[in-house]
Amino acid sequence: MAPIQHIAVIGAGTMGQGIAQLCAQAGFKVLLYDIQPELVKGAVHAIAHSLDVSVQKEKITAGQREAALQNIVPTSDFRLLQVDLVIEAVIEKLEVKQKLLVEVEKLNDPHCILTSNTSSIAITQIAAPLKYPGQFAGLHFFNPATTMKLVEIIRGTATSDSTVNTLKDFCQRIHKTAVLAADSPGFIVNRVARHYYTESLKLAEERVCTIEGIDQLLHATGFRMGPFALMDLIGIDINYAVTETIFRGFHHDPKFRPSRLQQQKIASGQLGRKTGKGFYDYPDLPK
Repeated sequence: MAPIQHIAVIGAGTMGQGIAQLCAQAGFKVLLYDIQPELVKGAVHAIAHSLDVSVQKEKITAGQREAALQNIVPTSDFRLLQVDLVIEAVIEKLEVKQKLLVEVEKLNDPHCILTSNTSSIAITQIAAPLKYPGQFAGLHFFNPATTMKLVEIIRGTATSDSTVNTLKDFCQRIHKTAVLAADSPGFIVNRVARHYYTESLKLAEERVCTIEGIDQLLHATGFRMGPFALMDLIGIDINYAVTETIFRGFHHDPKFRPSRLQQQKIASGQLGRKTGKGFYDYPDLPK
């Protein structure tokens, strides 16, 4: 299989922005697509700001910043997504992912590799309507994608060895550590990490400790972020959706039960940093 040169990142949200930026910095030509033009425009501004911060911190040069921005082509024209690798990073809904991937598969030749950044939806299930399921795999990045080193490559039942090997090589080229995971609910990291969130939420619901206290205690034990601050960063709605998927995947095992506290936050529109309020307030961030 030929080396990957051109990439399409579908979805201009937080994860899509980060994935597009790191691929562009690694020298790949990246089409950043979203059905909403204003989201694509906002994503490019956010990437430029992120690169500016890296220049200020002397992590990259001004020339490297310009080169990375030149590698990103924003678009809302789906017909342009003819590439070597597609990375889907849209909402965590099976039907949305399947419909999108079926359509993008039609645009490309059979050698194009399709991937999903899904956090927990079964790869084999997403691949079911595809014509070439051997060319499809999970490629799960972690937030923030530009700095988190780990990427999970998830093999579906039909994923070919050549697809897995090409993705391993790609991860090396973008300076990530790739781990091969089986197609199991939550894969590796989200399955293990789920209890970091669910048990902390239970503690808060039962008033064993305050949200601030739980975060402070866990941060003091060595975690870089407490669970509530981390849920605010990820997005409370996204974190909740992953928990729901894993809960269903394990046939409603009580240890994965979603939290009412998260449901209340979502119902009130308090989704974390992206809305300016979640478990904490973020008055300096856009709401």
